[in-house]
Amino acid sequence: MPWEQFAGDYDTIRDAIAAVVPGCDDYNRKVRAPDGFQLLHGPRDSREFPTSTGKANFSVNPLGWVPVPEGRLVLQTLRSHDQYNTTIYGLDDRYRGVKGGRRVVLVNPADVERFGLSEGDRVDLVSEFTNGDGRMHERRAKDFMVVGYSTPVGNAAAYYLETNPLVPLDHTAAKSNTPVSNAIVIRLERS
Repeated sequence: MPWEQFAGDYDTIRDAIAAVVPGCDDYNRKVRAPDGFQLLHGPRDSREFPTSTGKANFSVNPLGWVPVPEGRLVLQTLRSHDQYNTTIYGLDDRYRGVKGGRRVVLVNPADVERFGLSEGDRVDLVSEFTNGDGRMHERRAKDFMVVGYSTPVGNAAAYYLETNPLVPLDHTAAKSNTPVSNAIVIRLERS
């Protein structure tokens, strides 16, 4: 790969992408269009499905629930409005009404009350896990502000990347080997 050339001229990166990704032909011109462009999408554009039947195939999988001990919550991680993947562009999240910070944990008001907390309290998020040695271990993300929010009772939400410390390094998806950053069982401890 011509890394030095890529670093010096991003158009060369787009030229390389155009050579291999269907729908990205003439990528440098398309990417500069004021309204951007849409990549080809067979099912959307032509109702074509690359399956043995030529139709969309659906499957049903049983739902599994994460066992949650008393006094714990299931944490989902999410991105804010001003975030694209791991790049954070601002500290406000207009989707959820959060302003000026990201170290917040969104908790159903009934759970806030059940745990003896108040909106605005500062807490640490603590995950508990075993890593094959049979012993219980903890990981901690410190100093989050409690925000009452309409999460389902028994669930909480906080921003990714701030919650990365809660995920054990070997807690990964079977096929992709990516960190499993949803359905993390946590407890809240006052900071």
